[in-house]
Amino acid sequence: MAKSKLIEKIGYGFGDMSSSMFWKIFSYYLPFFYSNIFGLSLIDAGVLVLVTRIWDAVSDPMMGVIADRTNTRWGKYRPYLLWVAPFFSICGILLFTTPDLNYGGKLIWAYVTYILMMTVYTGINVPYGAMLGVITDDSNEKTVFSSFRMFFAYGGSFISLFLWEPLTNFVGGYNTPGGWFWAMFIIAVACFCMFLICFMLTREHLKTVSTLSVGNDFKALLSNKPWWLLIGATLCFNLFNTVRGATVAYFFQDIIGPNVTLACFGIVFAFYAGLFLGVGEVSNMVGVASCVPIANRLGKKTTFIMVNATLVVLSVLFFFIPCTPTGFWLMLIAQILISILTGVMSPLVWSMYADVSDYVELEYHTASTGLIFSSSSMAQKFGGAIGGAAILWLLSGFGYITDQKQLAAGAVQPDIALECLRWLMSFIPACVALLSMCMVWFYPLTTERINEINTELKKVRALE
Repeated sequence: MAKSKLIEKIGYGFGDMSSSMFWKIFSYYLPFFYSNIFGLSLIDAGVLVLVTRIWDAVSDPMMGVIADRTNTRWGKYRPYLLWVAPFFSICGILLFTTPDLNYGGKLIWAYVTYILMMTVYTGINVPYGAMLGVITDDSNEKTVFSSFRMFFAYGGSFISLFLWEPLTNFVGGYNTPGGWFWAMFIIAVACFCMFLICFMLTREHLKTVSTLSVGNDFKALLSNKPWWLLIGATLCFNLFNTVRGATVAYFFQDIIGPNVTLACFGIVFAFYAGLFLGVGEVSNMVGVASCVPIANRLGKKTTFIMVNATLVVLSVLFFFIPCTPTGFWLMLIAQILISILTGVMSPLVWSMYADVSDYVELEYHTASTGLIFSSSSMAQKFGGAIGGAAILWLLSGFGYITDQKQLAAGAVQPDIALECLRWLMSFIPACVALLSMCMVWFYPLTTERINEINTELKKVRALE
């Protein structure tokens, strides 16, 4: 099969640019929104995040099975970009709407809108991810497509995170429900347009057929050792990102503090959560651009292990950075380095799932690409669910104060709650990265084995 056109790789990237603009806001700002803007208690917000994300994770394999058995003139997976995009944007707007209801009514609203949003997210993101398995049959090309995907994803994340606080202030105020609603409205419209661009510029070049029953597809998946190891490592990777990212808004509000500035070559600029996260997204893009040459030289498995080992070291060092002008610069440098490494990881993970999909097709004689990729989305959701809920429950357990009236009256956060925030930015992510590294250590799909699988699959496909 000839190499894919550049325009198709760019088009594929627009799909995750749209998804990531939503996903990063959900992951990094939604816990803060529920506890500090919407008005839920930390315990209720934690249960909400956990329950809805678990449902979202469980629904992913269902969507994968449906997509694998979809057949249209546009292909198996691509049509969902067109069908689901409008609902994707509408549900995002509803999610950040604060209705004038009593506490119980608002809690019900939060559950309904969050479950709807995550269901729709699954309906568009699982087929989008599975497209990687049918766009090309070349393993290296899949890594290139995956790199384009993640480069655009981090670009979208940078835009949404860097602009989120200024945008909410511009349209109503960062600490007001209206500011959050209108900011999400603007982003939702942009995301709808990007999914349409992705649909128009991409094509499915491979025709795959799921020959087994749904039950046998699941049976093949559950007996798949590479899948189990990769799903565990991916869950830990997403837990790492969620714990650090969702802690940032609290960390800056209560440890860094407002009105902190940094100076560079005579230019003074605000040091706030959106800047910290936005710089991280740009650094992610650098990591994505580095992924292909690094993975081609070292192999995917070795790259995965080395990146996580370095993340452990950098995360531990972050704990010891002081809250001083020099320390703020060191925090920013640590964020850049950590984000470059997680940027390398992101396309690597998706490419490894594509390799697992090829392994399943050769080993079990069935194409369950949607099911395989839905499992990666499931791991992402479980990581987000566990991470988001754990942060809220830990803060509640250590006495973190969310009541704005108490804080305005002079209440201060307990020292133990502030120490918890420091651990959430350092030691806890370090432990998760170490666990992820240990899991991939036993992953059997080395570069040599992947090459053998690709050679055999070409022979099998040529006979079909």
